[in-house]
Amino acid sequence: MAGVVHQSAQTVVVLGGGVGGVTTANRLRRRLDRRHRVVLIDREPDFSFAASYLWVMAGTRTAQQVTRPLKRLERRGIEVVVGDVEEVDPVRRTVTVADHVLEADHLVVSLGADYATDSIEGLGEHGETFATLGGAEALAPRIDSLVKGRVLVVTAAPVYRCPAAPYESAFLIDAALRRAGVRSSVEMAVHSAEPGPMGVAGPNVSAAVTSMLADRSIDYRPSHQITRVESGRAQFADGEVEPFDLLLYMPPIRSPKVVAASSLATESGWIEVDRGTLATSFAGVYAIGDNAQIPLSIGKPLPRAGVFAHAEALVVADNIASAIKGRPADARFDGNGGCFIETGFSKAGYGSGNFYAEPSPRVTVRPPSRRSHLYKVAFEYNVMRRWL
Repeated sequence: MAGVVHQSAQTVVVLGGGVGGVTTANRLRRRLDRRHRVVLIDREPDFSFAASYLWVMAGTRTAQQVTRPLKRLERRGIEVVVGDVEEVDPVRRTVTVADHVLEADHLVVSLGADYATDSIEGLGEHGETFATLGGAEALAPRIDSLVKGRVLVVTAAPVYRCPAAPYESAFLIDAALRRAGVRSSVEMAVHSAEPGPMGVAGPNVSAAVTSMLADRSIDYRPSHQITRVESGRAQFADGEVEPFDLLLYMPPIRSPKVVAASSLATESGWIEVDRGTLATSFAGVYAIGDNAQIPLSIGKPLPRAGVFAHAEALVVADNIASAIKGRPADARFDGNGGCFIETGFSKAGYGSGNFYAEPSPRVTVRPPSRRSHLYKVAFEYNVMRRWL
């Protein structure tokens, strides 16, 4: 019949089962009929919501509450493959998993970032991290048992995942200690390798977070790069040594090995993409989330945060679905996004704005409120219940 477009069956392969990958797969499944395959590949059998790890650390969530089996996606018609991605060939759009080669008509790379804890001597041995689910779970009883001493929170590199997380961890620990009535017996300090809190969001955001730290009597040292850790002592690049009873860290990051080894990666190891479409230089191949490098006008990359991975996923899924249906692929990621700043006591601040703005990101900060905290709870609910 005239005017009818007959679509051949196509396969979309999504690499990575984090927020970006799960959102992409779900959105595609809703946009495409069942002739087309949607395949999601991840090395872990379970999805865990990284934005809730700090709540696990604070004891207000359990690991089970923020974890879901990825196989649940199969009920929606999404094929799930659990295994290590061994090779990605963006020219042929093939992926090798457990010696099996899978061919894709469209490929979305959302493999995140690997933690480079080993780049700081002694950090993993003598410190604890809230950046992994296991680390957050292990920290909960440590924090609950604190009655005195010194807590040191560090960012182990100027660029890391989730710009707010180190500061949120300090606020949440402070709140827990105040509820327990022992805060006056515990010193707290944040030593950051960056020149100001959440600097990519602009000076107004840095000033707001610095003020909040001061209001909670949490010492803050910017541009203080940690270089070595031993039992109870942290050494910094300027030679200063800080004692601690509990050291928490946000680890440095590096590109996943399979990405860095592929022709997708630039010299930096990351994948450069079109900032609007998230398309790579290879036809039919996209990259979203932490493994994508999107430079901003201020010389820093777009923050690696779940809220951006989520927004990017929607754009990529819509454009792939449009391309398969023979329609214009006109969805664009505009650089708008926001970041919750949990402050404890069921409150959160919220910084939001346009990170693509010129000459620098335009971001405003709302003071901590219960409403913003509930918005983050709603985002968690949306991901955990709607997508899984």
